[in-house]
Amino acid sequence: MTTSHPFLQQGLSIFNAQLKGSSQHYPSPHSGTIYPFLTISRETCAGATTLGRHLLPLLNEQMGEEDRSWMFLDKNLINHALTHHHLPEQLADYLPEDRISEIKGMIGEMVGLHPPLYELEHQVADAILNFAKLGRVILSGRAAHLITGNLPGGFHVRLVASLEARIRRAQLNYQCDRATALTMVNDNDSARQRHVRTNFEQNLDDPHTYDLVINTDRVTPTTAAHLVLSAMQERMAAIMTPA
Repeated sequence: MTTSHPFLQQGLSIFNAQLKGSSQHYPSPHSGTIYPFLTISRETCAGATTLGRHLLPLLNEQMGEEDRSWMFLDKNLINHALTHHHLPEQLADYLPEDRISEIKGMIGEMVGLHPPLYELEHQVADAILNFAKLGRVILSGRAAHLITGNLPGGFHVRLVASLEARIRRAQLNYQCDRATALTMVNDNDSARQRHVRTNFEQNLDDPHTYDLVINTDRVTPTTAAHLVLSAMQERMAAIMTPA
């Protein structure tokens, strides 16, 4: 399992090491203790990876604990969810958040390549829920804000930006022309909307499902990271203070 972002790979290494470690250093997802976690929902190329890169050192310094570093599960989230349920990582091809192929999925079910898609989605959601209960994790995408919405330790952020800004970022990130970038941004946004609407009967753009919506056209990654950190600290202080 590889990633193009070193800090993501570091987070995954931390996660794997913690799972192999003693239970004395890693809480059970069923312990009943409230741990902080963050979900990031984003428009395509709105800057989730950049925000995560700025947030990780702040969270480790301000909201970490010994032997428990924060981790960012983004591009490899599906793979970890499948591994969590002892399913082959190849099944991630049938569960992309950005480009769901219903025909491909149905064919896979018919010939026995994988369980029904609704069952796979349920298993991914179950893994996301358990990651959140373990705490000190940033979960990006996969409607994590809806899956974990009832957990008290969560803070849910939505990142948006103008279409033109996101096209420019796509061109830079994927080294493509404007037409290709525009198609990719629009297709990915539409697919994410369909995923949330189909599986959760919710509108991904509904601001009421988030604690904070940030326009990354107008707010720098550094400022956004400090905003999120401050809001999370305030939330956890309120949770831990007896009524």
